[in-house]
Amino acid sequence: MKGKLKVEKLGIVLAPTENKFENRSVLNPGVYQEGEFVHLFYRAIDKRLNSSIGYAKLKGPTKVVERWDKPILKSEFNYERKGVEDPRIVKINGTFYMTYVAHDGKNALCAYATSQNLKEWERKGIISPKIQYDSAGKIFLREKLKDRYFMFESYYEEYGGKNVYLWEKDAFLFPRKFKNKFALVHRILPDVQVIFFHNFKQLQEGNYWHHYLENLPKYVMLENKYWFESRNIGGGAPPIETKKGWLLIYHAVEELNQARIYHAAAALLDKHNPLKIIGRLNQPLFSPELDWEKRGFVPNITFPTGTALFGDDLYIYYGAADKFIAVARTSLKKLLATLIESGKDLK
Repeated sequence: MKGKLKVEKLGIVLAPTENKFENRSVLNPGVYQEGEFVHLFYRAIDKRLNSSIGYAKLKGPTKVVERWDKPILKSEFNYERKGVEDPRIVKINGTFYMTYVAHDGKNALCAYATSQNLKEWERKGIISPKIQYDSAGKIFLREKLKDRYFMFESYYEEYGGKNVYLWEKDAFLFPRKFKNKFALVHRILPDVQVIFFHNFKQLQEGNYWHHYLENLPKYVMLENKYWFESRNIGGGAPPIETKKGWLLIYHAVEELNQARIYHAAAALLDKHNPLKIIGRLNQPLFSPELDWEKRGFVPNITFPTGTALFGDDLYIYYGAADKFIAVARTSLKKLLATLIESGKDLK
């Protein structure tokens, strides 16, 4: 990758302000590009550690031309009383879909909302499985899943008790359907999976998720594979459709005794079957290197969550040290070529 693919970090785009809802941190934006404008829907944290979703608008990849002084979404229901977090945005058949994390202080679950104009959002409820780790662990055992599934079961049961639900973060939709089905990328630790469904009501029925978990290995899109993915991997930005396939920018967590390090990573998926991997970088796309990436609310984090494309320049927006929103730039053409080249090592 060195000498061919270059990633240039352009710096911080948004920082915390004195507004009460975002005076601790701003991070992990969902991004939707509309011509020369880029809409950022970002997680904002206040000094009581409650999260809401803020809004800013960029002209071009970096110039802030609008920023709201109040949240565009904040906690409204009991299942999100601790916060609404980490939104992702796609547009499918004229409707905007926002997936986000609903946190009640104990459980982190995926919820969604819809909009026709990006400003007014209608919440539609929880769509991730309301299945306790204790029950899921029995399914994992029957399916003979790898040991790390059970490690995370123990980890979250110690954190939240035996009745804690499967921890679901990093969920987002593909921006188009496959054979008339939505495709939701999500993460049951430690892997990245995808679930296909005709309508969202299916995901709000427990039987659909139970059947899915019983066949989980069939829907694993990516497993942790390389040194910088030693703890786990998870979703990042909604996939970008290209002539070569779906470009997926995701995050990977390296686990060391003294720290966890969050890297940005990339893979290329088959255009018709996103479970088929065409290429995958065996090194991080970029990593925490700068002071404000290594020191912040949570250190050592570069967490990619959204993209915009201006010509051949791919802009990747990311949370830095869980305190700032920053952006990096690379060549889409060179990134795709590098991923295709990497596919030779996957065969």
